[in-house]
Amino acid sequence: MAEIIQRDGVWAFDGGTVRITPGLHRSVALFRQTYGEIAVPLDAVAGVVYEPERKRGRLRLRLREGSDPLLQATGGRLPDAADPYRLTVDLDRSGIAEYVAEEIRQSMLLEQTPKEPASAYLLPGPPVPVSVRSSDGTVSFDGTRVRIDWNDTSDRVKRATGPRIIDVGELVRVEWLPNSGYEDGFLRFVTRETVFSKLPPERDPFALDLWGSTRRDLLTALVATAVTARLPHPSTRADDHADRSGPDGTVTTRPPDPDHHDTLLRRLREIGELHRDGVLTDEEFAATKAAVLRDF
Repeated sequence: MAEIIQRDGVWAFDGGTVRITPGLHRSVALFRQTYGEIAVPLDAVAGVVYEPERKRGRLRLRLREGSDPLLQATGGRLPDAADPYRLTVDLDRSGIAEYVAEEIRQSMLLEQTPKEPASAYLLPGPPVPVSVRSSDGTVSFDGTRVRIDWNDTSDRVKRATGPRIIDVGELVRVEWLPNSGYEDGFLRFVTRETVFSKLPPERDPFALDLWGSTRRDLLTALVATAVTARLPHPSTRADDHADRSGPDGTVTTRPPDPDHHDTLLRRLREIGELHRDGVLTDEEFAATKAAVLRDF
């Protein structure tokens, strides 16, 4: 067992798995503490390096492309402090950090771990259900459906459409950009119907506009990762119409629930008023109306 214990966390390698446990110190990023322990199988590791610096060093783990839904969802945009695959190392522990890195490298050599991109996720991502309250609303995921409940401060366009519920089967991809503190971020759920939508995040009923606490909004990456882990792997090419057609090729649709008729009319009236008042452009009105009708 090769192990290094630091304030930022613990890395332990048993020959087959790198187990990364975040530290409990208040300086450790909220995202890392919330994401919890990560078990990285050796087959998912592309490389490891210890980088000494003047005051302290850094231990970095590099994963194979396509092996981790967290890296797929965040696209390398996680701030360094929130990146679970980086460990800050005190100078008096640099020898231990080098030893841990060398043990991982030797095991990779002995096991002849693959170098090419992975064809399936080798890490599971965060467990579900998961729910995060952001500056724009609360987003939840139970493993099969995404639900967004808007805040009172959300744009009127979003509140007019009501809670957004999206089945995983409707999704094409998830797009995530963190709130940097200088520029807003967003979490967008792209469906087959909205793949060409040009609505900005603050008005897109399929997106959360991240403009508040950067520390809190960063947690939306948990949902982005959990959903990404359950979408087709990027190495595959799914048929966009596979889940929309019956065995005879006909498109199947669900009939609307008559109990929701009054709610549907109310929401259509609300977005109609927003359009007449000039709050919604023609394009935004059409997109919002289509979103409401799809939900019913």
